[in-house]
Amino acid sequence: MVLTSVITGSVFVVEVVGGIITNSLALISDAGHMLTHLFALLVSLFALYFAAKPPTEKKTYGFYRLEILAALFNGVTLFLISLWIFYEAYHRFMHPETISSGKMFIVAFVGLIANIACAYILKGNGHGHEHSLNVRAAFLHMLGDTLSSVGVIIGAGIIYYTNWFIIDPVISVMICVLILIWSYKLVMESVEVLLEATPKGINIDNVIASLKQIPGVDDAHDIHIWTITSGMYSMSGHIDTKDMLISETTKLSKEINRILSENFKIGHTVIQFGCECKINNAHNDHDHNETNSHKIR
Repeated sequence: MVLTSVITGSVFVVEVVGGIITNSLALISDAGHMLTHLFALLVSLFALYFAAKPPTEKKTYGFYRLEILAALFNGVTLFLISLWIFYEAYHRFMHPETISSGKMFIVAFVGLIANIACAYILKGNGHGHEHSLNVRAAFLHMLGDTLSSVGVIIGAGIIYYTNWFIIDPVISVMICVLILIWSYKLVMESVEVLLEATPKGINIDNVIASLKQIPGVDDAHDIHIWTITSGMYSMSGHIDTKDMLISETTKLSKEINRILSENFKIGHTVIQFGCECKINNAHNDHDHNETNSHKIR
């Protein structure tokens, strides 16, 4: 992923410079689209780096949440960039500006070749890789970038043969819509993680039902499931059991963790065991003592 990040970052710079030289808003928009995917690659590397850092006394979960904070910042930044592009596109709709379509075509073609190369590298690295989910997501981003580069190339060809300079802001708006969709999802997912919402794809009722099927579990309640960072889930909850020894709850805890890990990808749990029968017996003993005390009086 390091190689694809270097290639993507280099082409991003080339497209920004090329957009300024050719006066093409579409190229700058495509560079913005490439920036979103560069960030996706950097976040994967970012997560791998900080995942290796040990937790501290003050940061007992380590530094995993830095990935989420970075994603939130990136999403907001991309949203602001999109607003600026829309603003520029509006003015160009009103007053189309001359575009150097030949140079625009060359720069966009370079971007297309780079995107194809990166997609090929990521596709090759994705097979059997321990972080294949991250690689697969980056691969899909690169496919999106490839399509936007094709759009810019087609636009450059149309402008070259027709001098319809309005095509440039049209393409920039289309690409900008893709950026907005991606940045919106990024911000919403980041906010969901920071609010410790239940992860997508996990239904708490299904978790409780699975826990109740484990021998020795009478009930499961006060279940809370949240995301620490991308793909890392935690759960806390109360498990009611029959009256048993502490050594038996240790075995039960291992079975609970196995079920949660295999069925729901929950890797970190905080479980409080309780016995309803003991609570009832305690209440009965208390009531019995009170009755006897009344009789003695």
